[in-house]
Amino acid sequence: MDSIIDYFSHIPSSHRGLILAGGIAFFWLLESLKPMLRFDYSKWQHAGINIFFTLTTIVVNFALAFVLLMTAAWVTTNHFGILSLMPETNIWVSSLLGLLLLDFIGAYLAHLSEHKIKLLWRFHLIHHTDTWIDTTSANRHHPGESVWRFLFTVMATFIVGAPMWMVFMYQSLSVVFSQFNHANIALPPALDKALSWFLVTPDMHKVHHHYMLPYTDSNYGNIFSVWDRIFGTFRYLQRGHVVYGVDTHMETAENNSLSNLLRIPFQKSRDARKNQS
Repeated sequence: MDSIIDYFSHIPSSHRGLILAGGIAFFWLLESLKPMLRFDYSKWQHAGINIFFTLTTIVVNFALAFVLLMTAAWVTTNHFGILSLMPETNIWVSSLLGLLLLDFIGAYLAHLSEHKIKLLWRFHLIHHTDTWIDTTSANRHHPGESVWRFLFTVMATFIVGAPMWMVFMYQSLSVVFSQFNHANIALPPALDKALSWFLVTPDMHKVHHHYMLPYTDSNYGNIFSVWDRIFGTFRYLQRGHVVYGVDTHMETAENNSLSNLLRIPFQKSRDARKNQS
């Protein structure tokens, strides 16, 4: 564990970039060789839009990185946060607990808030408009949403009392898991179901991308699935029954146009999302 802590304590920016780019490349190749669904789309044009949003997310995170660094340094120096209140325990146990809590606040609660607060939904909607979910969809976030998610990461770091190495490890895992569970791949059903008791799997997350309620408002987790199970937001839908997108923006002219996607948060709200029993 010491070597892992040392690595993430000094992880170069180039390595973090490699994790992001390498993950996209790996899952892109995998889904190209054996896709779960064969989409009738231009894979490169679709990727271009989603990679644009990936780049804006990088810019937002880079511009605000000093806030996260200062927060992690302060909680470490002042022994503040949940981890500092825990009794001395095995480093593996405390690391797992830290990752679970960072994922709960930084991913699950951030995601839940975007579905429950109308203003935030306007920005998060861009992610759900994608009707061709593949690994590039993972970072299809409007810049406004990227700021909100960053603030939740800072809040998670503060509440948990996570040192910077743990935050970097969490962010690296979060990137890879997001690419994994959005990728257009299919695990053997039994394996996917077994893993989904603890981790977010492709089948589990793709239910969240079903175009109608109540499935859209479910399965908010990113790394760990336990939060959805604990708080009753877990739902299951068979692979063949999932239809990607969101019912208010199913037209290709709207959901596959970069200029329109950037404007969606400022357009007239379409709140009457259909319900499905």
